[in-house]
Amino acid sequence: MGKQSDAHIVWDWNGTLFHDNDAIIGATNAAFAELGLAPITMEQYRAMYCVPVPKFYERLLGRLPTEAEWAVMDETFHRYYAEHRVGCGLTAGAAELLAGWRSAGGSQSILSMYVHDELVPLVRGFGIEAHFIRVDGRTGPSGGSKAEHMVRHLEALAGVDPARTVVIGDAADDAVAARHVGARAVLYTGGSHSRASLEVVGVPVVDTLEEAVTEAQRLAA
Repeated sequence: MGKQSDAHIVWDWNGTLFHDNDAIIGATNAAFAELGLAPITMEQYRAMYCVPVPKFYERLLGRLPTEAEWAVMDETFHRYYAEHRVGCGLTAGAAELLAGWRSAGGSQSILSMYVHDELVPLVRGFGIEAHFIRVDGRTGPSGGSKAEHMVRHLEALAGVDPARTVVIGDAADDAVAARHVGARAVLYTGGSHSRASLEVVGVPVVDTLEEAVTEAQRLAA
C-alpha cells in the first residue's frame, strides 16, 4: 500500500467493520414480533432496508409506525441486539486493514449510528481503538440519517480535508452522508444492503473491505 498522507477514511461500524448481521436480523424480527409481523430473512432485510428506519418499517407495515409502536419496536430491537452482539466479531481482515492504512500514513475514524456509550467500549474491546483518531457513535434519538452527524464528525477532525476523505459503509445513507460534506464514498455489500440496492446510489460498490480500502486509496489520491 503506497503512502497516502492527508488521506482519511471514515468507517461505518455495524455491518462494515463489525460483522453483526445475525444480531441485526434477530433484533429486527424481535421488534417485528411486537407488532405481530412475520419474521423476514436476511435476504429480504437486505433488499428492503433503508434509512431512516421508520421508513423501513413502513415498507413492511404498509404505513409508518405510530410513535407508540416505534418506541416499542426500537426498545425491543436494542435490547435484543445488546444481548446477541456478544456473539459477533470484526469482519474478516478488518484489523489488518486498519493497521495497514495507519502504517501507510493515512488517518481514519469511526462514525456510527450505534449509541456512543456502547460503541466506544466495544471498539476498545477488539483492541483496535488506537488505529482511529476519533470514534463517534450516536448521542441523540435513533432512527435518523447520518448526514448531520457526519458534519459534526468532520468538524471535530482537525486537519482532515473532506475532499480527501472517503466514507466506507454498508448502507446508501453512508453515501448520502459523504456527499453532504463533500467527501467520497465506497459501499460494501457484506452488511445491511444488497448489491442491487447499493449500485443505484452511484458510488463504487465492493464485496470485500480490502477492495474498499484499495478504492478509498484511489479516490483520495
